[in-house]
Amino acid sequence: MSTATTETPKSPGPSRPGAGSASSTRGLLLDAARRNMRQYGMLIALGLIVALFGIWTDGVLLRPNNVTNLVLQNSYILVLAIGMMIVIIAGHIDLSVGSLAAFVSAACAVMMVEHDVPWVLALVLALLLGAVAGAWQGFWIAYVGIPSFIVTLAGMLLFRGGTQILLGSRSIGPFPEGFQKISTGYLPELGPETNYHNLTLVLGFIVLAVALLQEVRDRNRQKEYALEVLPRNIFLAKCVAIAAAVLAFTMTLASYRGVPVVLLLLAVLLIGFGYLMRNAVIGRHVYALGGNQAAAKLSGVKDKRVIFLVFVNMGVLAALAGIVYAARLNAGVPQAGTNFELEAIAAAFIGGASMSGGVGTVFGAVIGGLVLGVLNNGMSLVGIGTDYQQVIKGFVLLAAVGFDVWNKRKVGS
Repeated sequence: MSTATTETPKSPGPSRPGAGSASSTRGLLLDAARRNMRQYGMLIALGLIVALFGIWTDGVLLRPNNVTNLVLQNSYILVLAIGMMIVIIAGHIDLSVGSLAAFVSAACAVMMVEHDVPWVLALVLALLLGAVAGAWQGFWIAYVGIPSFIVTLAGMLLFRGGTQILLGSRSIGPFPEGFQKISTGYLPELGPETNYHNLTLVLGFIVLAVALLQEVRDRNRQKEYALEVLPRNIFLAKCVAIAAAVLAFTMTLASYRGVPVVLLLLAVLLIGFGYLMRNAVIGRHVYALGGNQAAAKLSGVKDKRVIFLVFVNMGVLAALAGIVYAARLNAGVPQAGTNFELEAIAAAFIGGASMSGGVGTVFGAVIGGLVLGVLNNGMSLVGIGTDYQQVIKGFVLLAAVGFDVWNKRKVGS
């Protein structure tokens, strides 16, 4: 009686413990780095720029009063950058935002100073004026079909001329105290006497808790849909980095005068428009139109209506930027808004927008604006002249767009 012998397959034994897991981890890290390079590349660059100028200026850049001034000085550009990012995602451009901001600030000055309009009513009317101006341009772009470059170039001339008509060569001010606090005010101090601004500490810990909770929710949602997620150790490192950044920024503000009112306004815009573009139907329609307008129309997207609303939104944000700028200067001036459109466009492209549309995030626009702001502030602190500052910012913009082109080619190959 013969017995048949069968050979059982040998399981791969741990001849080199950890070798397979180490190589797979490295592979996951490389894949994650490639996927997130566009999203986090400029954030890393911002951190490096802050570190460089922090060392170069012997820590002056990171002092609480300078950090607060950095926020106040760049607040109106960040407001414009948020709206400009949405316009560029939709596949358009707006060259009129600086002139529109100047026109609205001039209108505010005339209403409050020469006609004694209450500042709250003047604020509402100014935002409505921005919406009407955006609707005017959106009509020609969306429903008539004139390219946005031409329409907004005409708008730039119209609104700049309107500013000169309202103000001539004079400056109009000062403004009521409540209006000034839009750009120069701070949240009130609450609680017992401490060395820090208590309300800022509370808000900072709330932001930290919400940010970490959102990271965990996003990770769990990706797992539910069987999407790849970062390895656990890397995810924990990311959470630690977020916590360190939020806490450092919170303690810096809390050790000076607390959270500026305009920073709270920026936070509302960032959260609101971030949610709108990421989760709302109209946000997905904007991305669809910028990515492929013909396909989006065939899918049922009302392209004209969406483009019209995008420019109405840009008009409102341009008006808000003009209000913030006027409140900071405490006057309406004819030179307001000069080169604001170039700064906003540069911030959007540095923050990850694509020339072809359909790509970008609101958070990226804010990061791009902060990169420009830190560069301006840092170079001024170390004594670099404005002429060389323009050259350096030009190279930064060229490098950001060049990276976008290289990244798309890399993904395509």
